[in-house]
Amino acid sequence: MRLSELSGKEIVDVKQAERLGVLGQTDLEINVSNGQIQALLIPSLKWFGFRKQGGEVRVPWRHIKKIGNDMIIIDIPDEES
Repeated sequence: MRLSELSGKEIVDVKQAERLGVLGQTDLEINVSNGQIQALLIPSLKWFGFRKQGGEVRVPWRHIKKIGNDMIIIDIPDEES
């Protein structure tokens, strides 16, 4: 799978049955020495009036359970959330 194929997929937490966001083209943490993806970085933007507040949620690659055509299913253990 190419990096460009990950872009635009919805990220869903299987335990909470909750949509966390949509992965953008640059929302990855990559180990440059071996080229492996270390984590997904999900923007967490909230709108309060006209102001945007947010940061990002880091999801380690080991928590990804399935990558489908439209979404990425993640499962984060309770002790890490």
